[in-house]
Amino acid sequence: MHLARRLRHTLSDTARDLGPDAPTLCDPWSVRELLAHLVVRERRPDVLPGILLGSTVFGRHTERVQAAVAEQDFAQLVDRVRSGPPAWSPTSVPVLDERVNTTELLVHLEDVRRAQPGWAPAPADDDVDAAAWTAVTAAGRLHYRSAPVGVVLVAPGRGRALVRRPPTGRSSVVVTGAPLELLLHAVGRTAAAHVQLDGEPQAVSALTAQERSV
Repeated sequence: MHLARRLRHTLSDTARDLGPDAPTLCDPWSVRELLAHLVVRERRPDVLPGILLGSTVFGRHTERVQAAVAEQDFAQLVDRVRSGPPAWSPTSVPVLDERVNTTELLVHLEDVRRAQPGWAPAPADDDVDAAAWTAVTAAGRLHYRSAPVGVVLVAPGRGRALVRRPPTGRSSVVVTGAPLELLLHAVGRTAAAHVQLDGEPQAVSALTAQERSV
């Protein structure tokens, strides 16, 4: 089973066990609302401009569609996430599913897991580590493009990546952690990401305060 499909099954099982009203790191979304987001993202191409552009006329349309989907039977939502893209979608092809959806599923699975009291990181997984490292090194420059300092990512055993050169007069922060933790930090889940930040105190504080999103 390819990774994106495996992540879908794990996310679906986790959501089913927690129930529709459990919190997520995508506050104020509950588990139900996060699943609705995944369903419309894969099954309603008309909402994609709103997901990409945010608070615009497109964004309001996306919110309406997602709210309607969230009202559906919870078991049906879980099953739709588990089944993945419909047959008419290009991402129903496994290789495209991997490229387009793996990062989204990696992050949202942790959004569900890590919002719960007493959560613990999942066991080490080479496939997850490889996918997360590929994702964060490919998109790190995008996520950290507005960082007020330079950013270097270090995954012990995987490598080192400069994703943001320091602006004039500023220093860099080295962010060290497992690949999945680095990915979560890059997309703004800073409070839940188990990473170590090394650099001048002012630089570390500035990076910690920066808001980022997936």
